[in-house]
Amino acid sequence: MQRPEVEFIQFDKRNMNVVDQCAELMSISEPWNTLRRTYDDAVKIITDEASEVHLAIRGDEMIGFAIIKMQGSFVGYIQSIVVKSMHRGQGIGTRFMEYLERRIFSEQPNVFICVSSFNQDARRLYERLGYEAIGELRDYIVKGHSEILLRKTVAPLSEFWKLKK
Repeated sequence: MQRPEVEFIQFDKRNMNVVDQCAELMSISEPWNTLRRTYDDAVKIITDEASEVHLAIRGDEMIGFAIIKMQGSFVGYIQSIVVKSMHRGQGIGTRFMEYLERRIFSEQPNVFICVSSFNQDARRLYERLGYEAIGELRDYIVKGHSEILLRKTVAPLSEFWKLKK
């Protein structure tokens, strides 16, 4: 039997059942365990009014989620992306990133994401998708680990805004 296709959707953060599922998933997953992110921390991040939350759904199951910033001072930032461990290695992360890029590139010329220095698998994925390291934030979240800031761009800001007019 073939598994249902994965669909990606933006979700209404007022649905506390889904918020709970997302926060639970984040609080038991890497890299967030190493980064000491608790369930309560995850709920605050997920329900932040300045964030959009997008879900990866297969059939009736939420198998992942992502949080992006499309307003404020750091626009086009993928703050978090999570795929359940049993669904990794199936191309879902790649397709989820492509979905998020389409969302961000519809309004902004740059996509930013941070990857923890110890999370080499994620960094390889992002680099394979065309992201370039543009900076290192040492001891940014927890002592002894860096966050590597990555960027993918389609145009300089000045050219992008001309094209949008």
